[in-house]
Amino acid sequence: MSIIDPRTGEALTAPIESGDAANAQASPESTPAGGGDVRREDVIIDLDASNIQQVLEASMQVPVLLDCWAPWCEPCKNLMPVLEKLAVEYGGAFLLAKLDVEANPEISGQLGVRSVPDVKLVSQGGLVDSFQGALPEKEIREWLGRYFQAPDDVPPSPEEQAEEALKAGDAATAREIYQTLTSQYPDHYAYQVSLASALVAEGRGDEARSVLDNLPPEERDAAPARGVRASIAFGEQALSHEEIAALGERSDSEAQFQRALRHVADGDYETGLEGLLALMKSDRAYGDDAARKTLLQVFDALGADHPLTVAYRRKLFALLY
Repeated sequence: MSIIDPRTGEALTAPIESGDAANAQASPESTPAGGGDVRREDVIIDLDASNIQQVLEASMQVPVLLDCWAPWCEPCKNLMPVLEKLAVEYGGAFLLAKLDVEANPEISGQLGVRSVPDVKLVSQGGLVDSFQGALPEKEIREWLGRYFQAPDDVPPSPEEQAEEALKAGDAATAREIYQTLTSQYPDHYAYQVSLASALVAEGRGDEARSVLDNLPPEERDAAPARGVRASIAFGEQALSHEEIAALGERSDSEAQFQRALRHVADGDYETGLEGLLALMKSDRAYGDDAARKTLLQVFDALGADHPLTVAYRRKLFALLY
């Protein structure tokens, strides 16, 4: 049996003769169909020439996730524990077969593995999909979600934990989570941008700016990083939370502007944009058209395609014309 790539109709593996059944580490009969508690050994196997035929046959009844890795590959070491956790969590919805490409060069060559980590989803003896590189857990869950129903009671991902911490005002916890993620996934630059954002929330703008400065040029100049830089700049311009609280019930133009600026600095862009737009309506001349100028700065920081930019550009246009 060979793994067939449905996109080309070509075999990814050469036909392999059946091996000794006693060497099989997975079989349809021993594999749960999904759901319920499973043991790690029920859903995770080491793949080699002695059992690849049995694994391919198993794929006729249960999908197989092939994790092609190498001992010298650091990203592989970060990815494998995530895949193992998900295999158990998904309760047998798929088997995880781990292939050491260095120890099995013939099989990896037949599979067309050119770099590791390389993860392939095989079902009914055919290649369904694949991804390369050590994707973060959140992205792997999204990828699996195309093919499998998510298990119940899924624990929050690290990204979700960080987001909840930020919402709760616990920027330190969010920063610690993103520091761990950036260490595990140094090439996933979105985590570095999120780390910078958490540092801004902690009031550590200089450190955040340093993180952004160390990004590759294309990431440093992209909208997410620009947005964090804008938060740093707005934070340096805005009044502190204590000073905002001291404004009390004031509703004059200066108070409106400062509250809006504080919202923007805190990353609550929609509330800030709404406040700036309201100030334009009530006092266009304030601060030499400061509300409109700040709106444009926020648009630039968010990027032209951001939903808030699109929505509030329309509102600004309607107000002006």
